[in-house]
Amino acid sequence: MKGVAFTFFVTGVVAVVFGMGWGLHMAASGDHAMAGAHAHLNLVGWASFALFGLYYHVTPKAAASVLARIHYAVALAGLVVMVIGIALTVRGGSELPAVLGSLLTAASMLIFLYTVAGNGLGGEMRG
Repeated sequence: MKGVAFTFFVTGVVAVVFGMGWGLHMAASGDHAMAGAHAHLNLVGWASFALFGLYYHVTPKAAASVLARIHYAVALAGLVVMVIGIALTVRGGSELPAVLGSLLTAASMLIFLYTVAGNGLGGEMRG
């Protein structure tokens, strides 16, 4: 695994390490106020990014496109802004960052839909 596939996958692993640490902290402290932000970090950060990375790994044509790098930038911005936004909202702040992050995350998924529809799954078989 290399390139954008590796970048997506490693980002997913980093997200789940932070997400698990956050979850352990909540469990130890008994304060679960940030459960929503924690859940989004694990679900969007780990599950989505890991799946994106695996897709780009098995579909090298898609991974070689400029759109794959744009996808990563939009997905990462969405993840960071959304998780921070949810945490700020829980603490009584504006919902605007959470909404913006959610819109970026949705845009990332639309980019992925376009990518999958245009490239299919997998590459040419070599034998």
